[in-house]
Amino acid sequence: MGGHLDKVVVSIGGSILIPGNGDSAFIKELAAMIEGLSEDVQMVIVCGGGRTARYYADTGRALGGTDYQLDVLGIGATRLNAQLLSLALGSMPETVPETAEDAARLSSPGRIVVMGGTVPGHTTDAVAMMVARELGAERVVNATSVDAVYSEDPKKNPCARRFECMTIEELGEVVYKDHRASECCVFDPLGVRIAREGRIDICMVDGRDLPELRNAILGRPIRGTYVRSR
Repeated sequence: MGGHLDKVVVSIGGSILIPGNGDSAFIKELAAMIEGLSEDVQMVIVCGGGRTARYYADTGRALGGTDYQLDVLGIGATRLNAQLLSLALGSMPETVPETAEDAARLSSPGRIVVMGGTVPGHTTDAVAMMVARELGAERVVNATSVDAVYSEDPKKNPCARRFECMTIEELGEVVYKDHRASECCVFDPLGVRIAREGRIDICMVDGRDLPELRNAILGRPIRGTYVRSR
């Protein structure tokens, strides 16, 4: 290992890690791929909460929890997922980094850092962008259950436009429209702002498609959406 390595932050949705079907087999494959790329790319992995976070949020809400308390439960789920992926990578730390600064500080060539959420109010999309800013990363790879960015929810509108490449301003417009319609945003608005200010590119890919995810991490052409911030 020598020379300059690209610095990349990978945001993996919890629904990708734990879909509820063949989880351990997929996580093993994912971990093997990540390990195989660690000599070529300096990576920090940010894990989402997925169905585990939703279960605790729903149960906590039924028990009278506040939004803040529900966020705390969700963050716990993201960190649990981070420890599970760390286990597949060969080590399970007692704790995972709890701030973007800590994750960036721990990151080095050949060392894979895995974390979850940080504080209530910040999604893991936003956390991934904060880590990228601290690390000086070239791009963030957003691995979700959707294969690209669409102008609208393609399940509701089959004629929705699919973006192969777009600017960060165009992504902001899509996110703003989702936010106004009270729909689940394709990316966190705070994350979009950090990407714009930090000139950090974003690759939006289907996280269960490992060859596609691998290409995104390596900076190769993808079938998903490439968001230009520079």
